[in-house]
Amino acid sequence: MRYFIGIDLGTSSVKSLLMSETGDVIGIAQREYDILKANTSWAEQDMDSLWLKTCETLQELTGKFKHNIAGIGYSGQMHGLVMLDRDNHLIRRAIIWADQRSGDEIEFISRVIPDYRNITFNSLSTGFLAASLIWVREHEPDNYSKIAHVMLPKDYIRFKMSGELGTDLSDASGTGIFDMQRRNWSTGMIRELELDPKIFVSVHDSCEIAGQLNQECSDLTGLPEGVNLVYGGGDTLVQTIGNGVTDLTKSLISNIGTASQLLCPVNQPLHDKEFRTNTFCHVVKNQWLLMGANLNGGVALKWLKNILEAPDYNYMTDLALQSEPGAKNLLFLPYLNGERTPYNDPEARGVFLGLSLVHSRKELIRSVMEGIIFSQRETLEIFSQIGLKFSRVIASGGGAKSEAFKSIIASTLKCEVLTNSITEQGCIGAAILAAVGTGAFSSIHEACNTIVKFDERVTYPVKDLTGRYDELFARFHRIYPATKGV
Repeated sequence: MRYFIGIDLGTSSVKSLLMSETGDVIGIAQREYDILKANTSWAEQDMDSLWLKTCETLQELTGKFKHNIAGIGYSGQMHGLVMLDRDNHLIRRAIIWADQRSGDEIEFISRVIPDYRNITFNSLSTGFLAASLIWVREHEPDNYSKIAHVMLPKDYIRFKMSGELGTDLSDASGTGIFDMQRRNWSTGMIRELELDPKIFVSVHDSCEIAGQLNQECSDLTGLPEGVNLVYGGGDTLVQTIGNGVTDLTKSLISNIGTASQLLCPVNQPLHDKEFRTNTFCHVVKNQWLLMGANLNGGVALKWLKNILEAPDYNYMTDLALQSEPGAKNLLFLPYLNGERTPYNDPEARGVFLGLSLVHSRKELIRSVMEGIIFSQRETLEIFSQIGLKFSRVIASGGGAKSEAFKSIIASTLKCEVLTNSITEQGCIGAAILAAVGTGAFSSIHEACNTIVKFDERVTYPVKDLTGRYDELFARFHRIYPATKGV
C-alpha cells in the first residue's frame, strides 16, 4: 500500500495529512501561528517559523508507514511575497495576502500599465505579490537590492524540503504579474515595471515532480530521503479537487476559512468584464477557476467570538440557530479587513445596520453569519451575469462543519448543499496531487472518483426563506454604496 502526505500551509495554521492511495486518512497534525502586524495595515509572517511548524506536523505523522510514503503535495495560502537572496536565505518576513499597505503601488502599476487587467484577467489587490514587490522597491531599497528569487509561501516550504526552486501555475496566476492567456509570467509587465525577470522562479504544472525530500528535512522530520515532492497549488484551487470538483459541472464551492470564496472550474479563462472576480489557472490541466474572493469569512466570526467571550464556535452557532432568519432585521456588512469582490476596496469597513434594543447576542451572531453568505451571493450574482448556472453547492472549510451556515447557504444561494465526508479538503487535495504526480492515478479526475466521498445528508433551500433572504440581500447590497462616503 502506498501513502501520500498533503501539506496545507494556511494563514493561521499548517496542517499535514497522511492518506492511503484508497483515500483512508491515517492521521492529521496541525500547528497554529500568528499574523505579525507591525502596524494596522500590515500582515506578515516569519517563514522560518512556518517551516519549523510544518516540520513538527510531519514529525507527528512519522511512524510505521513512513517507508511507504510515495509522494508529498502542497496547498498554500495565495498571493504572498517571499524573497530570497543569492545564498537562498530569507531577506525579510513574507508579506502575505491580508496585507493592505500597497495601495499607492497599485495606482503606480495602473498608470504604467493601464490595460494590465486584460493581461492578468484580475484586478490587482493589496497583498498580491506584484504590488508588495513594488512596495519593497520603494520603501526598503536595501532589501530589494538583495533579491535573487521571489516565490509564494508554500514554495518556500517545498524549497526547504528539496532544495529546488519553482512555483506552479495556480499560485503564479494569483500574483498580479502573470499572463493568463500564455500561462506564464508576463514578460511585458515585468519589463514595463522595470523589474528583473531573473528573480521570478520557473512555473510548472501542479502534479509535476519538483524534487525529492533532502537530508535536512529527513533529519528534522524522520521522513526518508528521496520521497518525491510535487509542486502543489494555491489553497483555494487545491481545495476544489479535495471537494471532488474536477470539471465544469453544476456545482459551486462555498469555502469559509479565514477569508471566504465562492468558486467554480471553467474550461476557458472566463472573467467578469468589470474584473470584480478572480480568474486563476487551475491545478487541473487546461482548466481555469472563476472565483469571488471575500476577505472576511471566519475571521469575522472569530472577531465576534472574542468580543462576546464565547467559549467556542459550537456555542455560537447553536445560538445563531435560536435566532429567527434575518436576525430581527439586523444586517451586517462584514468588511472588517477591506474587501475584494465586488468592490476591491482595502479601505472598506464593517457595518451593523438596524441595531436596536431588541437584539441580543444570538442576533449578532446570526447577522454576522448571514453577512458572510450575503457577500458570497454578490459573487453568485456576477456569475449569473456571465451566464453560469448552478444547482448545488459544496460547503468547504469551517462553514462545512456548521448546520447554521449550511442552512443559510442553501436558502440564500437557492441550491442544495453537500459536504465532503472528510473535512480537510486542502490537505486531501494536496495528497491527491502527489498521488497523481507519482503515478498512483492517471488523472486528478480518476483520483477524485476513488478518494472523495460525500456525506449522505443534504441541506435543501427552505422555500419560505428564499424570498426572505432575497429581500434581505437587496438591502445588504445597498449598504456599502450608502455608507462609503462617510
